[in-house]
Amino acid sequence: MLTGLNHLTLSVRDLARSVAFYRDMLGLRLHARWDRGAYLSAGDLWLCLSLDGQGTAALASPAYTHYAFSISQHDFPAFAARLRAAGVPEWQQNRSAGDSLYFLDPDGHQLEAHTGSLAQRLAACRAAPYQGMVFED
Repeated sequence: MLTGLNHLTLSVRDLARSVAFYRDMLGLRLHARWDRGAYLSAGDLWLCLSLDGQGTAALASPAYTHYAFSISQHDFPAFAARLRAAGVPEWQQNRSAGDSLYFLDPDGHQLEAHTGSLAQRLAACRAAPYQGMVFED
C-alpha cells in the first residue's frame, strides 16, 4: 500500500544555519520557513526542517526526525486500521494538514504514512500560515 518516500523531517538545533546549509550548500529549493521550521525540496524529495525543542545536546535530538512514506487517500484508512489492530505503537498524533499515521518499527525507528504532498501542505499553510511563516515562491 505504501507508494514511496513522502518526506523526510529532520530535527535541527539552529534553523537558520540548517536552512542555509540545505539551500546554499546542497542546492535544495526553499519553499517556506516559519519560526520553528522550513520546507525545502530536492527533485521529488520534500524535506522538512523542524526546530528541536530540547536545547541541551550538542547535536539535535532525533526526537522529531522521522521517515514518511506516501500512501493514497483511498488506502490510508485500511492501512491505519491494520497497524492499530496489530498493536503497532504510535509515537505522535497528527497535527498537520493531510492524513498521517505516526508509528514505530520494531527497532523504534519513527515512521509516518502520509497522504499529502508538499504542494498540498504549502496550499494549506498559505490558507493558515504557521507563526512567522514566510513563503519564498
